[in-house]
Amino acid sequence: MKKGQTHNKEFIMRKAADNNVRFIRFWFSDILGFLKSFAITIDELEEAMEKGKGFDGSSIEGFARTEESDMRAFPDPATFQILPWRPRENSVARMFADIKDMSGAPFVGDPRQCLKRNLKKASESGYTFYVGPEIEFFYFQDSQFTKPLDQGGYFDLTSLDAASDLRRETVLTLEEMGIGVESSHHEAAPSQHEIDLRYTDALTMADNAMTYRLAVKEIAMKNGVYATFMPKPLKGENGSGMHVHQSLFQGDKNVFFDKNEKNHLSKPAKHYIAGLLRHAPEMCIVTNQWVNSYKRLAPGFESPVHAFWAKKNRSAMVRVPAYKPGGEDGLRAELRLPDAACSPYLAFSVMLAAGLEGIKHGYELPDPIEENISKMSDVERKKKGIALLPQSLGEAITIAESSKFLKDALGEHIFHSLIENKKLEWSQYCAEITNYELEKYLPIL
Repeated sequence: MKKGQTHNKEFIMRKAADNNVRFIRFWFSDILGFLKSFAITIDELEEAMEKGKGFDGSSIEGFARTEESDMRAFPDPATFQILPWRPRENSVARMFADIKDMSGAPFVGDPRQCLKRNLKKASESGYTFYVGPEIEFFYFQDSQFTKPLDQGGYFDLTSLDAASDLRRETVLTLEEMGIGVESSHHEAAPSQHEIDLRYTDALTMADNAMTYRLAVKEIAMKNGVYATFMPKPLKGENGSGMHVHQSLFQGDKNVFFDKNEKNHLSKPAKHYIAGLLRHAPEMCIVTNQWVNSYKRLAPGFESPVHAFWAKKNRSAMVRVPAYKPGGEDGLRAELRLPDAACSPYLAFSVMLAAGLEGIKHGYELPDPIEENISKMSDVERKKKGIALLPQSLGEAITIAESSKFLKDALGEHIFHSLIENKKLEWSQYCAEITNYELEKYLPIL
């Protein structure tokens, strides 16, 4: 919907009638970033917008125990959109829902509410948080094997880019749903792709990112292929990241820009980036939440291994793209840590919280590092204050468990639920007997 339109009950009902909408899907997310949904008919929508719609939350990861499972989903009118991949006759719309408990209070385990809480903290300091993610993914012939559609590389064309039509159809679908797209292209690995969403406020973008991931998969399935946001599906190739460009605004002013400062980074911007660097190891359990995530965070694949910042260095965890005269609004920090399979609600929450901590406490930003840090010794990196990021999910769990910062950013409910879930995943992974072990050890031990 265009800005300026009134997203009230009457407007939504009229729009639904004009588009022959028969079903409305209420979308929300569990703590792992999986999209959940249930459908109501158009006859139920008006009452649901006023009173919410009840459901059992006991089976939703990170929500509630059986004895306290009753919840209500309240649809956000601003998120009403027709689903283009569903039939036009008796069409289907979606609305993102905020989850509340039976008393009407926002549910503390709802990731969308978590992001709203962090955005409120920013707003109380006069800030609006804007983000623009670059979300990468792979197309494979099916979900059982990692057979690529092509052997193309970065920005390749024609026969080396077998999925250009799939990307185009996906972009058109996103734009039909009101989601702005800046660009799309083939990425570095075979059959890897990227679609960049247009910068907007963080809550809208989190909803857009969830929609994006579903749209990519729906268009792929429609065309007989499989799309995945798995961080590292191919050995020896780049993994899929979600680089997040971010900045704070006060009204129409970009808080990150100061024409009189070095690199044009304002003092708040420097403190903000310093906050990202300091709290990055604690954030990893959110931004890189899967066992497979740490196969992506490995040297040699343009993914960060250490917490440092730079202007040009592609292995930096935070990069500040070059400022262009007249483009003050475009000055931003690019966090290259998250992968494409994180929860955007929780990821945006923790990175904003880290940045605000940096501003609040005046964290000092070290000098940028443009040289190849993989050639530095551990002693040299320590002297420069360069922290090593967690090397496994197990290490990320250990760091996160003792993090007061993370508990405050997520809230106790999500914090403890996420830790519990990740401990289970890590223990299951550690108990697995892998092909690597069988091939290496069975013939010799």
